[in-house]
Amino acid sequence: MTSALDSVEATVKSQRPLDIGLTLAPLRRGRGDPCHRRTADGAIWRTSLMPSGPVTWRVSQSDRFTATGRAWGPGASEWSAQLPRLIGDHDDASDFTPIHPVLVEAHRRFPQLRIGRTDRVFEALVPAVLEQRVHGIAAFASWRRLVLKYGEPAPGPAPDGMRVPPPAEVWRKIPSWEYHRAGVDPSRSRTIVRCAQVADRLEKAVDLSPDAAIRRLMAVPGVGVWTAAEVAQRALGDADALSVGDYHLAGMVGWTLFGRPIDDEEMVARLEPMRPHRYRAVQLLMVSGAAVKPRFGPRTAIADHRNH
Repeated sequence: MTSALDSVEATVKSQRPLDIGLTLAPLRRGRGDPCHRRTADGAIWRTSLMPSGPVTWRVSQSDRFTATGRAWGPGASEWSAQLPRLIGDHDDASDFTPIHPVLVEAHRRFPQLRIGRTDRVFEALVPAVLEQRVHGIAAFASWRRLVLKYGEPAPGPAPDGMRVPPPAEVWRKIPSWEYHRAGVDPSRSRTIVRCAQVADRLEKAVDLSPDAAIRRLMAVPGVGVWTAAEVAQRALGDADALSVGDYHLAGMVGWTLFGRPIDDEEMVARLEPMRPHRYRAVQLLMVSGAAVKPRFGPRTAIADHRNH
């Protein structure tokens, strides 16, 4: 077991271009995320709660093909074995066939985009539930407040203010009034508690097929197709997990690719030929700067069905 002061180092030399900034960006929950920090040198710092214990990790990139990670804490050794999956070295886009010139160009310009996986299902699930039906800014504030209050200090030389996300048993026991103070309504707090009660079973989704993993997540009341997809993208590296029900997504896809707004049903139909890479296609639109985002009001004022 590694102490908080010891460190473990791991290096990945990939056969294909890497960009750890692009690959790890979806893990950050707002600029003030106490579990995620990008420093001026381009390194990514994060915390996690591995089965073997808490860990702080730092990943940097020395060239287009090499990433180096260093980790501190009891979970460091376990985390180091996960580094290739985390940065998407397993990710295979060789059968990805873009269906639109905008996507063809985005794929050409960003061959280094990878879909990584953390293998930490519950850690991805809690912030996804917090983001149901509310503006992202409000959800990020809730996540920040609850993690700062109930998470433990990050082991090792982590940047100031970083915390390890609480374990499931802590989330399960957070009083209802603390959720309320953090801006979390009873529906979302009850969903988090239900997820925490079956967290061990949910973590085993990492060993299932993508479809089976989605079904297992959605078996929890309050976890719908949007929430399950958000978890699958991050924890399971599912390059096909499409966030159906997101208030912005269908409109963005429609305006960017077809010059008009479309609804979820048409988005699913239009992107069907790109299975199993629909999430990859969305990410390419975002990172390439091609995405056209119509102006919308805050999600808090809109009927959003993402948790249904």
